[in-house]
Amino acid sequence: MGNTRICLLGVGAYLPERIMTNEEWTEHVDTSDEWITARTGIKRRRIAADGEGTVDMAVAAALCALDDAGLAPDEIDEIIVTTDTPEVYIPDTAAFVQYRLGAREIPAYALGSSGCAGFLQALDIARARCHFGVGRVLVIGVEVLSRLISWNDRNTSVLFGDAAAAFIIGQGKLGAEIIGVTAGTDGSRVDILMMEVGGSRRPFTLEEAQQGEHQHVIMNGRELFKEAVRRMSEAACRVIEQAGVTLQDIALVVPHQANLRIIQAVAKKLDMPLNKFFINVQEYGNTGSASVPLALWEARKNGLIAGGDLVLLTSFGAGFHWAAALLRF
Repeated sequence: MGNTRICLLGVGAYLPERIMTNEEWTEHVDTSDEWITARTGIKRRRIAADGEGTVDMAVAAALCALDDAGLAPDEIDEIIVTTDTPEVYIPDTAAFVQYRLGAREIPAYALGSSGCAGFLQALDIARARCHFGVGRVLVIGVEVLSRLISWNDRNTSVLFGDAAAAFIIGQGKLGAEIIGVTAGTDGSRVDILMMEVGGSRRPFTLEEAQQGEHQHVIMNGRELFKEAVRRMSEAACRVIEQAGVTLQDIALVVPHQANLRIIQAVAKKLDMPLNKFFINVQEYGNTGSASVPLALWEARKNGLIAGGDLVLLTSFGAGFHWAAALLRF
């Protein structure tokens, strides 16, 4: 693949207008602001408006990224959408996005049910595609998780929010260079975070719906915490080692925003100060595959990234998947 420089040509995001505070959750489940904040660090999250769907949000984030890159939709050569909340079951969300965005008849496909690590997995695919001749790849992470989960389960409902974010990847001399990406999967740990109903193993039925099982998230919090901290830390170290740099060279870490405690534990395991980690979980909760690109978009918008900075992205998700990427701005 030679010395081809693959970089971020544009970054964009979209957030629904509605802000839901922890206090509002007390109307739905037995909880409190203190309980949620102490266990997760979350104070607020965004909720999609009635009639606002996955494609609406994905297209809005894509247009933001295109504007940032100074590109038009017909200058995109491929689209990858990562989501656990598709517009419909068949076809994939990417087909809707291609049409609504006004892109040419280019390849468009989705990485579904990859969990919160899906965006960085897609980033790795996009980088490889650009190395082998695809001009510009639009990668979108989008979730409307407020419609996937049960609002009666206090252990999971308060964790999530809705958002979309996008990167445009391509060859170029400007923009943040993608130095490296690493990813992995341990399928033996699928049991610690999953939704069983709706697939071929346990098809959707009226009885399941009446019992609310179609919105039941199986989550082993203790095991999830341990795997998340271990895998995010290992992936971070691996991509840094591959790039020939050290943790001391990193200007900013942008981790998956699932839980403040997880981020704190990763910082401790990497022996890095917490002030080197960008944290916005308090504002948006866990936005799934949109989490990492949304955080990077906000960090850059807030002037926290300068030219020459090495920025480390690291994430985990159901599967059990994990990934990390290293960017040089």
